[in-house]
Amino acid sequence: MQKDMIVASSLCVRFAQQTVLDEVNFKVKQGEVFALLGGNGAGKSTTLKTFLGTVPPLSGSATVMGMSVAKDIDFIRGKVAYLPESVMLYGHLTGVENINYFLSLANITRTETDVEQALVRVALQKYAWHRSMSNYSKGMRQKTAIALALLREAPVLFLDEPTSGLDPNAIDEFNQLIATLAAEGSTVFMVTHDVYGACQIAHRIGLLDHGKIVGMFERGEQPHIDTEEVHAAFSTRSK
Repeated sequence: MQKDMIVASSLCVRFAQQTVLDEVNFKVKQGEVFALLGGNGAGKSTTLKTFLGTVPPLSGSATVMGMSVAKDIDFIRGKVAYLPESVMLYGHLTGVENINYFLSLANITRTETDVEQALVRVALQKYAWHRSMSNYSKGMRQKTAIALALLREAPVLFLDEPTSGLDPNAIDEFNQLIATLAAEGSTVFMVTHDVYGACQIAHRIGLLDHGKIVGMFERGEQPHIDTEEVHAAFSTRSK
């Protein structure tokens, strides 16, 4: 039976007098890609920040791998990987140098072969491995960050608008990579406003509107979630 890896239980967040998350509930199982979909101001980023421990909830709870974000955030941060919309890597270092530097900060030792195998898995072209990161596209930076997550053996990935700014080919490559990682047991939580992309990659989609989950869509036995159904619900809520 698949374990619940990410759980929001009656999660509430308030800034000043404004309720940003209102009794949010969802679960993400091991090996599942879960997309939290919503327009600007829906509360997507706040949900993500709550699980990363940078925004404290007013009430309710957030857990990752069975550990409380409120009590065990240092442990959680050591186990998960976070990919922001703009991946922060050092431009003056090469892809390999960036990976080795961040592994050293985490006191993780990997061989040169380990690093190369991770870069092959994420399909980063070999010519780029030893090029300066300042020459990388956004898609190449994402691949480097995911290779780092693989080398850290992070079982949970948090993604913030991961396909924003990517060209169609890069989006397809990214989706294929995430699907492969999920099939191998990784758990992926992503926030996005891209209806089509979410339907292509996610096993389940939670539609967030004004801090509330107003719809839940599942792939079931189909290869993809029904784009028209989700788009209709999203359009109604975003008006």
